[in-house]
Amino acid sequence: MTEANAVATPTLFDYSPWHYWRQATADDRASQHEFQQTLCTSAGEFSFGEHCYVSPLAAVQNDELHIGSRSYIAAGSYLTGTLHAGRDCTVNPYSVVRGTVELGNAVRIGAHTSLLAFNHGYEDPDTEVFRQPHSSRGIRIGNDVWIGSHVVILDGITIDDGAVIGAGSVVTKDIPAKAVVAGNPARVLRWRGAPPTAPVSAPTDLAGTVASFADRARAQVDDVLARCFTPGPTGDGLFVDAPGRPPTVRAQCDAVEIADLLLGGPPLPLPVDEQIARLRAWQDPHSGVVGALDDAGRQLPPGALPFSKKTGYHFLCVGYALDLLGSEFAHPLHSIGALTAGEVVEHLEALPWQENPWYSGDWADTLGTALMWNRRQGVPGHHGALDALLGWLLTHADPQTGLWGRPSGTEGLMQVVNGFYRATRGTFAQYGLPLPYPERTIDSVLRHARDVRYTRPDRQTACNILDIAHPLWLTLPAGYRTVEVAALARKLLADALQLWVDGKGFAFRAPHPSTARDPQTCPGLQGTEMWLAIIWYLADLAGVSDALGYRPRGIHRPEPAPVTTPLRA
Repeated sequence: MTEANAVATPTLFDYSPWHYWRQATADDRASQHEFQQTLCTSAGEFSFGEHCYVSPLAAVQNDELHIGSRSYIAAGSYLTGTLHAGRDCTVNPYSVVRGTVELGNAVRIGAHTSLLAFNHGYEDPDTEVFRQPHSSRGIRIGNDVWIGSHVVILDGITIDDGAVIGAGSVVTKDIPAKAVVAGNPARVLRWRGAPPTAPVSAPTDLAGTVASFADRARAQVDDVLARCFTPGPTGDGLFVDAPGRPPTVRAQCDAVEIADLLLGGPPLPLPVDEQIARLRAWQDPHSGVVGALDDAGRQLPPGALPFSKKTGYHFLCVGYALDLLGSEFAHPLHSIGALTAGEVVEHLEALPWQENPWYSGDWADTLGTALMWNRRQGVPGHHGALDALLGWLLTHADPQTGLWGRPSGTEGLMQVVNGFYRATRGTFAQYGLPLPYPERTIDSVLRHARDVRYTRPDRQTACNILDIAHPLWLTLPAGYRTVEVAALARKLLADALQLWVDGKGFAFRAPHPSTARDPQTCPGLQGTEMWLAIIWYLADLAGVSDALGYRPRGIHRPEPAPVTTPLRA
């Protein structure tokens, strides 16, 4: 940890840092740059954007500190733990920011305000409070939030975009977007702009609503698939994600998954043997990679890199589509079979887990799945390669969050939670192994779910909701915060059921005026496959999955994937 020099002579900028940008001399700026460099090199993990100011009279004792451009920390402030702040953020004199705290852009914190992102345990009456363990859920502040002076914000709180917190408030509950609050405890007094519309509540007869949806989807699935099928000149044909788009490898697999979920069999009109033969033929026999298709549906060369974004996912979706059709890959993925345990660790260490946890989790997912398909073909690979993957993930998970990577000052926990889903889907979930820190994972995912940028009904995407639902389902055995998990699942399930478009299925992204021209708001096979799986997970968390009459068996299957199974050539 690093602490600022408490004996420095006060200057105008220490207590009024907003003057720094206009009045600082070249010497002042050089001195500030030198001070920031001292903070970065002395201890902890620190970074500062352009034109930041940190008073030497502030007690900066963070383990990790990242602040964006044009932000400042004034004299007398006391900072510990982990702070991620976006651009134009201010911590004014004598404020306290402790624990794990995330600030969006343009968060202004008044003087003498405290953000306390931790708590003392006190449950044991026979042990002095200061001897009992701490807990920490963290504090997340959205963009454009004004926090007045002498405010206290308690652990676990989320304050959404555009909120205003009146001076002297004690914030004990989450604050919605654009709310103006004050008091002890803080309550909503008015709104910046029009009040929000009432949220959609979960239906009382949730099981009945879920059953009605499943009947409706089952009755329309033939139309959903038919609108995305392009017949070929010789009686064959290919699926596209949505009308007017080119055929893709994934679209063929999504069609197989959808038909299995709602019809219990392969999609029409192609015979199952023809679908199997085509998927198997798309795999390059030398590398094991499944290359992409061009706009005419012809396969492109797979290339030299087996883990490009498209070909990596092809190894997941084609493998599971073949599995649903009763077959398997024709060839192993040879480059994966050649990896030693040391090379697996070397690859994992080189991934950008802190900067890009989604990409890193995607790589771990693909590697774990490729090892599984190889094992099912009798190609176990080098001894210890799978153990190296699982062991590295087990020992590198953050014990405070249960995740891999760190939150972003602008995106919050989104990338980290999404990366966690990808990393665990192909490893702990696929091999039926317990997670390293399930309770901390639940804390992190529930905290992320309070971020309305990703969970408000008009901002939801299939990826973002799946990446909440699957980790929560995976951590169910922990029996932790189950009432909150079930309540969230009911809410998100009610939202999801609203998104079905008759005869067309689901779009990947919920419709919103700002995304009216976004192709992801057009119903298609990818959105339909993903939302059907999401609905099962949410329904199971809410205790009503039996009403659906289906259970994912493919890429989003809840059970571990068997290493060996009877196969159809």
